[in-house]
Amino acid sequence: MPDNIRIEPATLDDLPLLVDLLDDLFSMEADFVPDREKQERGLRLILEQPARGRIFVLRTDHQLIAMVNLLITISTAEGGFVLLLEDVVVHRDHRGQGYGSRLLQYAVDFARQKKFLRITLLTDRDNDDAKRFYLSRGFFESDMVPLRMLLRD
Repeated sequence: MPDNIRIEPATLDDLPLLVDLLDDLFSMEADFVPDREKQERGLRLILEQPARGRIFVLRTDHQLIAMVNLLITISTAEGGFVLLLEDVVVHRDHRGQGYGSRLLQYAVDFARQKKFLRITLLTDRDNDDAKRFYLSRGFFESDMVPLRMLLRD
């Protein structure tokens, strides 16, 4: 791992590279279809309104390698603020080198430091690699089943 690796908040200048990462991620996920305009709009909403969430990136001096998106919400079950962890993605040229683990640990440390009470994430049912990754890092499978209703024109 290069010495010049750092994790920091994403900025609006990072938008094109963040959209590239999401394009790659959504190409692998069953429930989503890449749409650069939508992804840019969603990322911009988070970056411009930090009370809604945080996007952290792992980068070198020359390249953005990975991202994680943490959305802030309130849980009545927990009685306080919780996070929805989304969009953990490492650039395809850098996978398998520990960058995802490093970025995820940063997100968990951030959550603990800020006193969030829970982190929830979703992954594809058949993505055994992702499930093993998260389970080995302290996440557990919930008995809850996600359901969706799309509200589109």
